[in-house]
This record gives sequence, C-alpha cells and structure tokens, in this order.
Amino acid sequence: MNIFQFTGRRTIKTGVAVFLTALICHLMNWSPMFAVVTAIVTIEPTAIDSIKKAFIRFPATAIGTAIAMLFTFWLGDSVFTYTFVAVLTIVTCYKLKLNDGMIVATLTGVLMIATVHQHYVSSFFVRLETTTTGLVVASLVNVLLLPPKYSVMIASKIQQLFYESADLLTKRSMELLCNQPFDKDIRQAFQTLSRRLEDVEKLCSYQKKEWRFHRIARKDIRAFHYEYKKLMILRQLLYHIGNVVYLPSHHLVLDHQHMKFLTFIIQQLKESLYSRSFSIQPDTYRQISELRQWFLELEHMKCENALAGEQRLVPETAILYEFLSIHHLIQDLHLLHHHEVRHQKVVTSHYQA
Repeated sequence: MNIFQFTGRRTIKTGVAVFLTALICHLMNWSPMFAVVTAIVTIEPTAIDSIKKAFIRFPATAIGTAIAMLFTFWLGDSVFTYTFVAVLTIVTCYKLKLNDGMIVATLTGVLMIATVHQHYVSSFFVRLETTTTGLVVASLVNVLLLPPKYSVMIASKIQQLFYESADLLTKRSMELLCNQPFDKDIRQAFQTLSRRLEDVEKLCSYQKKEWRFHRIARKDIRAFHYEYKKLMILRQLLYHIGNVVYLPSHHLVLDHQHMKFLTFIIQQLKESLYSRSFSIQPDTYRQISELRQWFLELEHMKCENALAGEQRLVPETAILYEFLSIHHLIQDLHLLHHHEVRHQKVVTSHYQA
C-alpha cells in the first residue's frame, strides 16, 4: 500500500511541519513546545485556509500570551490563574471574532503559566516569535509539500453514492409496492447519504481553493467540472428518493400486472444508476412512456374527483411522479456522460493529428 494512502497527506505534512518547527526552535535556543502546538493546529485541509487562519491565530495567540503573563505576574502558578487565563482568552477571542485562533490561543496561554516565572516582557516576545515560526512553517509546508488531490476521491465517492442511492430507492420502493412494514433503517440510511453528499461538496470546495496555489491541467479541470455536475444532479436525485422514503405508508391498490410493471421500472432505474454511463435500455423508454400515460390518467381521475366534490387522493400518483422525475434525471446524467465522452474523443483526435 502506498504510504500516502496509508497515513494521509495531511498527517505527513503535519509531521514535516512539526520537525522543521522544532528544528528551528532548537537552533534558536527557544522552547519548541508552543511553536509545535501552533504548527499542528495550522495544518488545514487547504493551503488557503492555513494562510487565512494564520492571520487570525497570530493576534489571538498574542492575546492569550498577554493574558497569561498578566495573571501569572498577579496570582502566580495557581488554580485561579489557569481558570482566569482560559476563560478570559476564550471570551476575548469570541468578542473580537477570532474564533479560528481560540484553541491555539487558549492552549498557549495555559501552557505558559507553568513555564514563566520571571522576565515576563521578554518571555512574551519569545512566545510570539515561536508562534510566528509555527504559523509560517506550517503554512509553507501546506502550500509547497504534497498538494492535496481531491478529484480522484471526489469521483470515487460520487460513484459510490449513486450505487447506494439505487439500492435505497429499490428497497423502499419494493417496501411500498408490497405493503411491507416501514423499516426505520431506511430513513437512517437516507440521512447518512445526505450527510455524505455534503461531505463530497465540502471536498469540492477544498479542490477549488487549491487551484489558487497550484497549477492544474485543463483536462483535470474539465474532469472536475464533470464530476461536480454529476454531484448537482445527484443532489436532485436524493431529493426525489427522499420523497419516496418519506411517503406515507398508504396501501397501494395494485393488481398483478401493475405490480410487475412497476417492479420492472424500479429494476431499470437501479441498473441505470449502477451504470457508469447511466445507460438506459431501449425497452425502458417504452415502459416509461406507459408509466407517464398511467400517471396522467390518475391525475385526470384526481381532477374529476375534485370537481365532484370528493377529496379522495390516489396514492399511486405520488410514487409514479417520483419514478418519472428520477428517470428524467438519469437521462440528464446519460446525456452529460455522452457529451463528456465525445469531448474526450475530439481532444484525443486533435492531439493525434
């Protein structure tokens, strides 16, 4: 297994930042403890976040250090000193909107209480120097060493989400068609899928931020945008699957023919979502056309009931609408994949010529 896959790029960069920070502190005859703590906290998922938050953590650390110096001089090394330093540092950082520097400022302030008993002014500036060293070293390591590559991870996670979405849709749909008791695990699985979708969107934002510091090939940018478009359609897909998941457990009145028909539709939707090209079988279009006609008939029946003063709902209408919507999104995915493949062929033939 590749060492980068086993430990993670961020872990390796943290180790390098700690080593370089500690080395500089030893060469300068400074205590490396505070600088190392700052370096560890400064390593962020993206380089831009490390740099932005460094400008917040420096003044926050200066505040924590000043508060620690003041109360150590006043109360010495006592339980009250630790309490006042921690609380006042947190409150001050919060009031000044230095939230990203709150942790490192509080840690620095509390750690200083037991290490400083004289030369308070000189100790204050030494701590600022060590903090600056940790911030600068960690930020440079995050920019220059092992730039994160989120694109491969994003594509893999999106594909897995499509698989699991297809499984969830199939399980819940068959549960509704067969009038089975509601499985609470289905709702929990849907909520988990939604959270994981948000995690992938966060990775996409990280990747966009990294482009500000590292050059990237045009084909990689296009590949990323292709995956991002798939992700946006996936979000719409999960919306409709969520509607199926949260459909009331009405007792659908279906004969054997309609049950067989809908089972076929569900299976075709699942197979399309499992296909990397989101391909749709020719027979599926004919079945979807029949499904649309059935849906229109039910809608017409609902309108007639409303005109007659009856408020009777047709429970089949909701699930048919969701199936039609999901099929439409799969068509969008298939068309998107087709355009991407065609573009790649054009680019390849251009370079070969």
